[in-house]
Amino acid sequence: MRDVLKAAYDGKLVDELVGAYEEAKRNYYLGGHRYSAVEGGRFCEAAYRMLEEAAKGEHTPLGDSLRTDTLANWLASPATKKLSRSIRHYIPRALRIVYDIRNNRDAAHLADGIDPNLQDATLVVHVLDWVMAEFVRLSKGTSPEHARALVEALVTRKVPVVQDFGEFPKLLLPGARAGDHVLMLLYHKGPRGVAYADLFQWVPATMRKHLRRTLRTLEAKALVHQEGESIHITYAGENLVETQGLLEKPAAA
Repeated sequence: MRDVLKAAYDGKLVDELVGAYEEAKRNYYLGGHRYSAVEGGRFCEAAYRMLEEAAKGEHTPLGDSLRTDTLANWLASPATKKLSRSIRHYIPRALRIVYDIRNNRDAAHLADGIDPNLQDATLVVHVLDWVMAEFVRLSKGTSPEHARALVEALVTRKVPVVQDFGEFPKLLLPGARAGDHVLMLLYHKGPRGVAYADLFQWVPATMRKHLRRTLRTLEAKALVHQEGESIHITYAGENLVETQGLLEKPAAA
């Protein structure tokens, strides 16, 4: 994803954007909801500068003050009418929500005694997903098919019990049944599906011998669909993962 974005935007801005995005999502899944909003603000600092670069061909250096309201008003003005509405209107308005939550939300809720951090962090990470997907879509740094796959992966719900190590997704639930293990990996990977060879490497060695049989059982229940060597989770499979408590984070030892 970084390479796709760097084809259209300054490399340092992309690194800052992606770094803040990954930290916000990590904090959210680990329960650090307040920190998700903080990283959301850092994400906005990079995102506003990427909009500035897209519109002006240059950007305010990181670390220098940027008047985001002034920039947003200018982006919405007739001076930028040749740019996409996403750059002019949609992304700046989305970023404004994240900024306002980071800067003002706690003070507004001190009196009511209700901690808004979880609901606010949920909104923040979903806005960040959408903004990141928009930048990928607009970057034109890859084929339409690859861009579509990246966008789908960004906006697909990630499983808190799966952690990615490079290209290797590891399930953090030792002892999970083979069928559940496969479903959670497929759910994590989203609508693109996975190759059988990859899935074979991702599951524990003890599950590999009977992996084909596990997949046949899941397909008989309409939980997965196999197309050649490609395996996809079905709507029924997604529903089972979401409703049977399979998304719960592992308890601390």
